[in-house]
Amino acid sequence: MVALADSAMSALMLSMACWLINNNLRYYQPDRGSYIYLLVWCGALAAGCTAAGRYILPFFNFGVVYDNFLKQSFIIRLFTDFLAIGWMAMISALFYSQLDNKKTEERKTEAEKLARDAELYNLRQQLQPHFLFNSLNSINALIGFKPDEARKMIHQLSDFLRGTLKKDDQLLVPLNDELTHLNLYLEIEKVRFGHRLQTEISCHEKCGKALLPSMLLQPLVENAIKFGLYDTIGEVTISISGELEDNYLIMTIQNPYDSQTSRPRKGTGFGLSGVQRRLYLIFARNDLMETHANDNIFTTIIKIPQL
Repeated sequence: MVALADSAMSALMLSMACWLINNNLRYYQPDRGSYIYLLVWCGALAAGCTAAGRYILPFFNFGVVYDNFLKQSFIIRLFTDFLAIGWMAMISALFYSQLDNKKTEERKTEAEKLARDAELYNLRQQLQPHFLFNSLNSINALIGFKPDEARKMIHQLSDFLRGTLKKDDQLLVPLNDELTHLNLYLEIEKVRFGHRLQTEISCHEKCGKALLPSMLLQPLVENAIKFGLYDTIGEVTISISGELEDNYLIMTIQNPYDSQTSRPRKGTGFGLSGVQRRLYLIFARNDLMETHANDNIFTTIIKIPQL
């Protein structure tokens, strides 16, 4: 009976002290240089628990022998309470520190995601005015002497922009959808350049359902048209090919260029740099695009991981 009352009182006081320090550490994490205060606090709680037992238990009148035992075991009880409260404080500090670090990482990741999405949106917004400006200039040039083609181009531009709006909320789209949208763009460009612009698109059947960032190919093809047609007067063929290899969708865009008048290696304006930046923001890799020029053919290769 005496032992049961003693253990129950000691456990109750120790539980209250452990709850107090755990609850406090939930809302307050000491700095690295402030752990000495945590030790002092544990010592104070341990002294309080031991003192409370020392002065409360004698009221149960367990006899002189028990009172002498209680006095002699004071130091041992103090040390035991300090160890128990110290262990509780250490476990609580580690647990809440890890929890706080996890929440901090989640906030950091969310902030980085918001920043990445904002930058991706900004890149997408840069693309539309750039293309729209060129198209409207072409329509303006056609109105006077080719009004039918100007009207046709307006309808094509309307279809293209309508498709763009549908893609605004899509990060990844199937290659088939991307090529359908790209063909609308190419039809507009063919009205601008007439018979001078020819295109060849060859993609393996297995590539149709492969995913890639929406509107990724258009700036690459626009870049190919720029260096293929702007400095030449003959017909130019832009080739686009795709294949699946080692869980990558590999897209290759090629265009001829005149080495005497154009400098494809320095042509890294919005088209190429924007695509490379988008690939990095989405896949966190800088090795997914490469360009090279050989025998008056400029080649752009992009690799899209199939996650």
